[in-house]
Amino acid sequence: MAWVLVISVLLLTVLSLLRVNVIISIIIAAVVAGLMAGLNLVEAVEMLVGGMGNQANTALSYILLGAFAVAISYTGIMNLLVNYLIRILTGKKTMLLLVIAGVASLSQNVVPVHIAFIPILIPPLLKLFDRMRVDRRGVAVALTFGLKAPYVMIPAGFGLIFHKIIYDGMVQNGAEITMTEVAKSMIIPGLGLVAGLLIAVFFTYRKDKEMVSDVIGDSAVTAEPEKITFNTKHFLTIIAIISALVIQLITDNLIIGALTGLIMMFVFLVIPFKKGDDIVADGVRMMSTIAFVMLVAAGYGNILTETGAVSALVEVSSSYLGENKALIAFVLLLVGLIITIGIGSSFGTIPIIAALFVPICLTAGFSPLATAALIGTAGALGDAGSPASDSTLGPTSGLNADGKHNHIWDTCVPTFIHFNIPLFIFGWAAALFL
Repeated sequence: MAWVLVISVLLLTVLSLLRVNVIISIIIAAVVAGLMAGLNLVEAVEMLVGGMGNQANTALSYILLGAFAVAISYTGIMNLLVNYLIRILTGKKTMLLLVIAGVASLSQNVVPVHIAFIPILIPPLLKLFDRMRVDRRGVAVALTFGLKAPYVMIPAGFGLIFHKIIYDGMVQNGAEITMTEVAKSMIIPGLGLVAGLLIAVFFTYRKDKEMVSDVIGDSAVTAEPEKITFNTKHFLTIIAIISALVIQLITDNLIIGALTGLIMMFVFLVIPFKKGDDIVADGVRMMSTIAFVMLVAAGYGNILTETGAVSALVEVSSSYLGENKALIAFVLLLVGLIITIGIGSSFGTIPIIAALFVPICLTAGFSPLATAALIGTAGALGDAGSPASDSTLGPTSGLNADGKHNHIWDTCVPTFIHFNIPLFIFGWAAALFL
């Protein structure tokens, strides 16, 4: 049973690398896992479908955030940002990537639209990337950094949710820790993400990218934004964005926050009522693929957990660990990497990992801070690089607007190398020294 998870995730990885559609890859990996665990074909499919409801809240959040992002773009306020970036960053490749990482970081805390901003902001910049011969893999790494680092390191917005899940998972399984200690424990692992970004920007993707012509050409790229000045609509849009942020923080609910922002845009008449159907339809169109991948990934995770594949892998691993803390931490992080690549959600993985890791860490004598670092890092590992993760699906949704960016080879592989490796090393160090 312990090898079910490993074989299934390897199958998912191989299929994805062979450019099989990610949804089909997940379904095949899930069915194979179910069959190996003793289920028949019908039972495996039913368990897959049954588990999809576990991410229904997330999927609906993304759909509403997509509609909210489309409404924001309708006002032209994003054109102001794009024009500004083009004006000050043309010819400054390194600075461009760092600014993109910074803007992406704001989407996790200040303006909690998560990945919904990417299909709005990035397509208008694709021509600029090509003119500057920017390697889009570097842009993918910058975007993924902005989607991951804030929730790993900063206890606000999505980060508050992530840290709270770690806290709840530890307390519910017998460990004593505070939210402040959880935040402290994730600083060192977070620095691994910073190191990965700097390596990508200043070394790996610093050279000019050779542009290859494509039959799709530039026709699919959003035209360069027209020049536009700040007006009343933009001011009211900012109020709607701030309101969405405040409501999301108060209710701790992305759906309510996104719905609030969307309704306010109609109430303020920033968006005409007659455009309501188009706005929502465009939002669904933009985010539906990502939302559906998350649903299928949740069903896959349900098969892995309900069949006991996850717990079996941890039990087998722990039985060979002995009392060597360095070895224990290494193996636990490796297990976390395998689990998260398969499930594709660090937030959804944490409760599973916490229930399995806390007893092992308590027995081995890890401090609460070290245990939190292990759990948080193990959950974050694999989020970058997983074909089913929103941290990779989001960047691809914007960078592939002209059909020139491959999800697996241009997003997943670069982000896996630049983030999972340093995150693993820094998380391992945190577990040993905290």
